[in-house]
Amino acid sequence: MKTGHHQDLEAFVNHHSLENQNFEMTGEYYTLHDYDLESYDRKFAVIDTRRSNGRIHGNTEFDLELRRRCDLLHSQGFVFIKATPWESLNNIKAETQYPLIEVEHIKWTGGVSWFWFYMYKKHVGNIFNFRHDAKKYDFLYLNKFPRTHRRKLFQRVEHLMRNSLCTNWERKIKLHTEYELPGVQDYPEYGMDQDIFEKPYNDTKYSLVSETNDTNDEIFMTEKIWKPIMAQQPFVVHGNYLYLQKLREMGFKTFSAYFDEGYDLEPDRDKRIDRIVKTCEDLLTKNWQDIYLQTKSLRKHNHDTFFDRAKLSVEINKTINLFLEFADRS
Repeated sequence: MKTGHHQDLEAFVNHHSLENQNFEMTGEYYTLHDYDLESYDRKFAVIDTRRSNGRIHGNTEFDLELRRRCDLLHSQGFVFIKATPWESLNNIKAETQYPLIEVEHIKWTGGVSWFWFYMYKKHVGNIFNFRHDAKKYDFLYLNKFPRTHRRKLFQRVEHLMRNSLCTNWERKIKLHTEYELPGVQDYPEYGMDQDIFEKPYNDTKYSLVSETNDTNDEIFMTEKIWKPIMAQQPFVVHGNYLYLQKLREMGFKTFSAYFDEGYDLEPDRDKRIDRIVKTCEDLLTKNWQDIYLQTKSLRKHNHDTFFDRAKLSVEINKTINLFLEFADRS
């Protein structure tokens, strides 16, 4: 019903590497008559639910038509996926996603695979000019939408950021124009979060990544981690409990041999901030050239892993297997 972006969702599925599994997809409801529905082992109807669909909230005609279509699809053996891959489970609990319809479904949220896929698709084959031979600033520390955990960390590390590149939308702290994407006034503008500009990474020693959530019940990775990995820059992450452990499980490497990453093992969210602050303090005392020299192969490994489609597909397979299991038990 043209309320979502089915092309992105189809491209995600097509990145799978599951053996003996083939998927046929259409974003056009009225082309279903072209398919022999009885010939498929499983049938899915994806409802792309997102906050921006609020424009159709309260439209009775839309609600009635969506209900009619869902009832008909259900009668034909379809199971339903409510897709919000741009968000985490915690985000969709806190914010209303549209359209509103009660059907038995499985949720498709971002997890760890969506933004890896999206950034891979956007940047694979692009040529970048990342350089790490000269650094003018300590940290690259970008804060977009204000969140409680971001406010807490910013207050704690602000005194460490006197020689760093920082943004804070709530405090109206912006990058100098030379560090903004060409033609962009506020870095990054809405919808340009997944773009990447080399200069902020070239001129800073480390990224302090301020992720979307810092909860303990899920791990949600966004473009915020993939940018320093693409730029081959060391990073500290303020994110979910065991975030770095999950990265390692996915085939990436982190920097525990070179600076303290014990914050990742701290389940208490305030104490996690304490340990992140301590790590940032310690980094300011280290020789950044030595760290770059010692981690050269590690950083290249992460870059190459990010652009390895086969490794990406392993994570995508996990998401699709959840869909298949849901269909099989429905």
